[in-house]
Amino acid sequence: MRRLGIVLICMLGLTACGRGEGEVEVESRSAQDLFLSAERELDKGASLRAAGLFDEVERLYPYSEWAKRSVIMSAFAYYDANLFDRSRAAAERYLDFYPADQDAAYAQYLIALSYYDQIVDVGRDQSVTFDALQALRETIERYPDSQYTKSAELKFDLALDHLAGKEMEIGRYYLKRGHYPAAINRFRAVVQEFQTSQHTPEALHRLVESYLSLGLTDDAQTAGAILGYNYQGTEWYEDSYALLTQQGLEARNTGGGWLNRIYRQVIQGKWL
Repeated sequence: MRRLGIVLICMLGLTACGRGEGEVEVESRSAQDLFLSAERELDKGASLRAAGLFDEVERLYPYSEWAKRSVIMSAFAYYDANLFDRSRAAAERYLDFYPADQDAAYAQYLIALSYYDQIVDVGRDQSVTFDALQALRETIERYPDSQYTKSAELKFDLALDHLAGKEMEIGRYYLKRGHYPAAINRFRAVVQEFQTSQHTPEALHRLVESYLSLGLTDDAQTAGAILGYNYQGTEWYEDSYALLTQQGLEARNTGGGWLNRIYRQVIQGKWL
């Protein structure tokens, strides 16, 4: 037992010595040397190791040009390692210190990506989708001429479509169970807030279904008119047209309400 204890003590001593030498070695290296080592780690796919070395550059040489470059590279390395919170923290730190730098747009884009890449299927909570939309909008509005703007715009549209899909899923759930007012609220959100999404034609058709089920024929006809004007070649218009004609109705703008306002704005161009 004494011999085993001595062996363990020696092993612990060697480990401590090795760790101490490693720290001395890092602290004795130049900022450039550490930065280049971090880049080599990135090239090898060791993103987390690279991020740690970039962080060391910032820690040891906080006022150097290498530190400035290391912050943005650290943000990328953490993002590459799927450590999105750390990536976002580094990118936000870069924007705090260097808001007017040429890489500021990339830092903002990384923040957006750190949210966007966490968007999950439409059946789960969508709070991260809202965060992604906000960060993508900031990228587009703050850096309209950057090389990341087009990609941010595309991802913004996809994220919007994702939210619209969530609304549609809930709306269909209510519609199937006969909860028509609740369903209408969801489909209305798609038509009003996500007009450019791929779900808008179906949302208008579901509104025709819901309003007809409630006996609100004026609203059903107006929804059908908007659907026919913008999406006449779709299966959704064919289905709505069939539903309306079965009840002796046609797709035309009648009455008032929120759909009438959309009809006047989108089709007639009347905004007042």
